[in-house]
This record gives sequence, C-alpha cells and structure tokens, in this order.
Amino acid sequence: MTIDQEQLDILWDFSDPAASEVRLRAAGDDPELRTQVARALGLQGRFDEARDVLDSISDVALAVQTRVALERGRLANSSGAPELAIPLFAAAERLASAAGLEFLEIDAIHMLAIADSEHTADHARRGLERVAVAQSDRTRRWAVALHNNRGWSLHDTGDFAAALEEFEEALLAATAYGTPEQRFFTRWAVARCYRSQGRYSAALALQEELAAEQPEDPDVLEELGILRSI
Repeated sequence: MTIDQEQLDILWDFSDPAASEVRLRAAGDDPELRTQVARALGLQGRFDEARDVLDSISDVALAVQTRVALERGRLANSSGAPELAIPLFAAAERLASAAGLEFLEIDAIHMLAIADSEHTADHARRGLERVAVAQSDRTRRWAVALHNNRGWSLHDTGDFAAALEEFEEALLAATAYGTPEQRFFTRWAVARCYRSQGRYSAALALQEELAAEQPEDPDVLEELGILRSI
C-alpha cells in the first residue's frame, strides 16, 4: 500500500534532515519509509550510507521502485553527477505514470527540470500540464516549485520580465495550495526580481514586510542591506 504523502509530510523537516532521519526510522521499516531515510541521509551528505539503504530494498511494488529511482537520482544529482541522475528520474517518471502515482510522477518531472538543464523549460511545461489535471491540492502544490525553479532559470539568463511572471505564478500557487514557508519564499523571490528590474522602492517595501514577519531571516536581511544602500 502506498504511503500517503501527507503522512510523510508530518515526518519531514527539510531544514533538519538529521531529525527527519530519526523520525523516519522510528516510524517503521516500510520500504517506502526506508527510501525517505535514504533521502534524509543524502541531504546530510552521507551518500554511501544512503545508497546502502536503497540497495537493501528489494520490494517490487511500483510505488517503492519509483521512490528508489527518485532517491538514487537525487543522490546522483546532489553528488555532482546530473548525467547519471537524468535517466533515473526519467525511469521514476515512467514507473509513476504506469502506476497512476501522480504526485511521484510530477516529483520526477520536477527533478528532471533541475538535473537536465538543457531541457528545463520542456520539463517544467510538462510538469505544469500534469499539475493542471491533478486530483489533490497536495499534488497541485508542485506548481510552486515548478514555477519557482523556472523563474530562477530565466533570472539567471537576465530575462527578468519572464522570471517575474514565473515568480508571481509560484506565489499564486503558494497562496492557493502551499505552506507558510512557500508563501514566504515566493514573496521574497518576487522582491528579489524587483531589484533586478531596478524597481528598488517596490523591492524594499516587500522585503520590509517580510522582515516584519521573520526579522532574522538571512536572505531578507541581505536584501535589506543591499536595497538600503542604493
């Protein structure tokens, strides 16, 4: 039986993968949970241990095999080998599609958009097409990451107008389906893009709003320092 993603959300804190590892191990020895233990290890830079966990999983259920391919891909990408990650993410997408696992299918597409930089736009477009017909709000939340990542790709090329459109779409998705953290960082991305466009007053006003909510956030403090010196 596939583990519900909202159950996994309770166990995960991506800002603290070590604590997440402890919770995931304590939650049981289900093969899907073990793939998440591997993910937590990878986020700690413990790549060999993570691979050992994945190697120990022999379950042939499609949900498990999808997650194994995803986590092997994430390990490859995080350790600096995107060329090895791409076929793993593509395999995860195929497996998830065959099993009707839309959340994991979009996760795989989202990772392809990150690892396969030459085709980021195509992957992001395909992912958003899947999001548009998703059956749950939790799956629709992928729109936040897909628009945000595409926004930064465009920002890196200097196309700030197109980047802002993506950041604004990410903010809309975060407002509709996302977490408080996503609503915060998507507003920050909009403000950061304002600065790139030379819209300093608008950028400063939005960063000051964010600072009132989270006074110690380092990214906000850095932007305030830059904007107040202009």
